[in-house]
Amino acid sequence: MSRLPKALRSVRVRLLVIALLPMLVLLPVLLGGTVWRWSGKVDAILVNKVTGDLTIADQYLARLIENSGERVDAVARSVALQTALEDGAIDAFLEKERDRLGLDFLHVSRDTKWPVIEDALGGNWRSTIDVFDTETLASLSSDLSARAKIPLVPTRGAVPTDRTDETRGMVIHSAAPLILPDGTRVALAGGVLLNRNLGFIDTINALVYRAESLPEGSQGTATLFLDDVRISTNVRLFENVRALGTRVSAEVRAQVLGRGEIWLDRAFVVNDWYISAYEPIFDSFGTPVGMLYVGFLETPFSAAKRNSVITLSLAFLFIALASVPVFLRWAGHIFRPLESMTRTIDRVESGDLSARNAPSDVDGEIVQVARHFDSLLDRLEQRDRELRAWGETLEQRVEERTHELHAAKQRLEQTTERLIISEKLAAVGEITASVAHEINNPVAVIQGNLDLARSNLGDEAQRAEEEFRLIDDQVYRIGVIVSKLLHFARPEDFSGADRKVDPSQVVRDCLVLTRHQIEAAGIVCTVEATSTSKVHISRTELQQVIVNLILNAVQAMPAGGRLRVATKEDEGQIILAVEDTGTGIDPDTLGRIFDPFFTTKQAQGTGLGLSISRQIVSRAGGQITACSTLGAGSRFEVRLPAQENLA
Repeated sequence: MSRLPKALRSVRVRLLVIALLPMLVLLPVLLGGTVWRWSGKVDAILVNKVTGDLTIADQYLARLIENSGERVDAVARSVALQTALEDGAIDAFLEKERDRLGLDFLHVSRDTKWPVIEDALGGNWRSTIDVFDTETLASLSSDLSARAKIPLVPTRGAVPTDRTDETRGMVIHSAAPLILPDGTRVALAGGVLLNRNLGFIDTINALVYRAESLPEGSQGTATLFLDDVRISTNVRLFENVRALGTRVSAEVRAQVLGRGEIWLDRAFVVNDWYISAYEPIFDSFGTPVGMLYVGFLETPFSAAKRNSVITLSLAFLFIALASVPVFLRWAGHIFRPLESMTRTIDRVESGDLSARNAPSDVDGEIVQVARHFDSLLDRLEQRDRELRAWGETLEQRVEERTHELHAAKQRLEQTTERLIISEKLAAVGEITASVAHEINNPVAVIQGNLDLARSNLGDEAQRAEEEFRLIDDQVYRIGVIVSKLLHFARPEDFSGADRKVDPSQVVRDCLVLTRHQIEAAGIVCTVEATSTSKVHISRTELQQVIVNLILNAVQAMPAGGRLRVATKEDEGQIILAVEDTGTGIDPDTLGRIFDPFFTTKQAQGTGLGLSISRQIVSRAGGQITACSTLGAGSRFEVRLPAQENLA
């Protein structure tokens, strides 16, 4: 403490720190932690929302694929198709059905390189996603390859590539079994090109992000990727230009296409950050060939969080500016009297015995101390005047009564010492008697209301008899303490005597008093109270010893354990044992546990519990011992002479 700067040793500075620390340090830390947790929960909610959005989009795409297969299968099983086959008008019929069903191609196929066709040739219809190269598209329709071609747009963060165009086409590929008039089984294959299919992607976006499903300023987007290239999207490069041909970032591509995993996080989409969800799309061979994406703009949510933080910060600053002056004013009422007393002490030390604090009429503990200090200074000044008068008188008679002066001086010193001691004892006795009197009044009210409760409850009081008895014991304990205070104040009016108590009953009472601490620590307690003799000791003092030992045992078992409390008789002595299965005490510490102020609990203990317990037991003619095994537990024994062995 002496190494601290003088400014930090000032009472004023310390009081200001105490007053301002909760507001300027603890509250900002708490506020920051709360905002951090809130921000994390908001991010989790946004991820959950985009997960649900992806589920809707995925279900719509799956349903679209299934519908395509069902339509192709319906055409393959139709009577009209069989009639067209028999009449040789199959091409015109298929062209008409293609237009009616909104397909981009519909033809009879025996190409077994596609698993979809193989399944149809095997007798089962199937519909899935496949990727056709330029030649395959051109063989199906003259304009499909042109529709599928999408120029690549350089995109920040994408995997580098030498390609300039995406010429492949992602199609919904459906096939159903078809029996020709000659009995040959072939496949009726049809599908829809998804490249530049803006109606398909706009429908997904409308389903996922309905009106008012997002806050003002945000917007929902949906995209279909072929490999990492956007082939159908409502994401805009400019106001009316869709971001076809732009590519996904390398990080997303590696997770979704490389590892086949779903991406649920924020991502940079074309020119802004979005809360995004990507899932891989697999073709009929089980290979990831593209991605389905949904997401919404992150900016409104980030702005909302930022505005919330700014609002909370401004509110905190306003509260701080409004409350700090109040705290400083309250602190001033405390340190101003202390500073006044410091100045008074400095003046007295310099020889000015007339210096006084002259406190105001405001009540308070510090003001009372200042008044008492002034009273002591008055007495000191009075003694100083008396001593000076005696000195002047003695100086006049020094020559003729030297030996009398020496004797008078000795008598004066003895009288002064007795006077000071008498005044101190009188003051302490007066305060003690006053405190005892003030305590007796509420104790009498408690006891009276307790008796009234018993009377009003009647037979119902039996249900709480144990609790009533414990309250009686504690009221009696308070009465004993008050009696001791009065005995100190007026010893000639009081006399006390030891009481005979049953240690087994006291142990049971103490376990009731400490039941909450034992249960809260998860400790299993065993009681073996077999002694029947009584001992000469104050009941409250024995309770103090037992409770101290039980609480020490509980604190030695922070992770739970077993506690055993036992009493027994052995050769005219009552042995009270408290055993635990806690951490134990090392041999060096075990030899010092009964020393005053020695503690291993740091700021949690005073180091007086076991020392006071040993004094109490010693006054009763007994002894207390301890043994312990490190890591296995400790045992404390209290030995007291039984009543029959006392004179």
